[in-house]
Amino acid sequence: MEPIILMAWLEFAVRWVHVITAIAWIGSSFYFIALDLGLHRDRALSSGADGEQWQVHGGGFYHLQKYLVAPENLPTDLVWFKWESYSTWLSGFALLIIVYYYGAELYLVDPTVWDAPIWQAIVVSLASLGFGWIAYNLTCKLFVNADQTALMIALFVILVGVSWIYTQVFSGRAALLHLGAFTATIMSGNVFFIIIPNQKIVVADMKAGRQPAAIYGKIAKQRSTHNNYLTLPVIFLMLSIHYPLAFASEWNWLIASLVFLIGVLIRHFFNTMHQRGGHRWWTWGVSAALFAVIVFLSVQSMPLDAREEATSSERVFIDAEGFEEVYSVVLSRCSMCHAEEPAWEGLGWAPQGVVLETPVQIARHAHAIYLQSAASIAMPPANVSYMEDQERVQIAAWYQSVRSQ
Repeated sequence: MEPIILMAWLEFAVRWVHVITAIAWIGSSFYFIALDLGLHRDRALSSGADGEQWQVHGGGFYHLQKYLVAPENLPTDLVWFKWESYSTWLSGFALLIIVYYYGAELYLVDPTVWDAPIWQAIVVSLASLGFGWIAYNLTCKLFVNADQTALMIALFVILVGVSWIYTQVFSGRAALLHLGAFTATIMSGNVFFIIIPNQKIVVADMKAGRQPAAIYGKIAKQRSTHNNYLTLPVIFLMLSIHYPLAFASEWNWLIASLVFLIGVLIRHFFNTMHQRGGHRWWTWGVSAALFAVIVFLSVQSMPLDAREEATSSERVFIDAEGFEEVYSVVLSRCSMCHAEEPAWEGLGWAPQGVVLETPVQIARHAHAIYLQSAASIAMPPANVSYMEDQERVQIAAWYQSVRSQ
């Protein structure tokens, strides 16, 4: 079987795992924050717990209690919530390698932004993820006893700066994806480096007969709250790669920055609701206004890659036998949609931002054209342009002649 087919299925499998583990992690994060905020702390509990809550689900009743530092006696069957986070990050990093490092020429490097060798772009990618955790962790330590609002503002400034920097070195799609990976690394780092180690210190103190210090729980709670507020922006950034209006705009860095504000506002609404502190309906109005600004920014400029000078790898596809026939097929069957000004009614821009009008553009997307139109019949959708079987064979022969060299 062809390597490109195996890689496509590997990507699908890893993405499947990533989505499943992310659902588990996000679900537990939402649940425990809602539980913590909704605890009744106005009751004198004989157990010494800080608060309690009764819940009903699945035909049964649950009586939950939270101890602010630790219970008097350590249970032997503690359940640790950590593998959801670790699995999400590891599968996400694997997906980053498969899609953006293995396919760097197509998805990571944009010569019109930064014409860098692939290895340099990958080094910047890896270094930025490490920098993200270090900068965030130092900022949190600096503001650990300060007003938490000031801390959130400082973190937002860092995220805005990183948003802009990513758009100066990567393609628009890779920039927003990396901002999501940057944030997810911070979130998973909180679990791996702070929350779980702090909880292990508390457990070790209890086993040794010492009274655990409250500071460990305070810090872990701070980081858990940050993860809760960062969740919605990360989901948007991961989904943005499917929507050129988000990643292909000249203002994509500002769009991403505003998404963080929207995510914080929406989580604030639900968190105050769970805390029985009323409903902050104004947050939805502000979020809608910010989203309107995003929609406006998305259509101010949608720069397309107008580069007509082929790279060495693109030149191989252009010079390959059968390219003239493939070029004619793509122009007649694909370019009515994949054009700077699509002729298909209802399309305002090329799907996924992919334009297929020049030899360089077609060579640039050779892998996708082969997968979508020859290895499968996904494109054209419902075969609306009546691509013939022989034309799919021509595409396959052209692509395979290059890959076999």
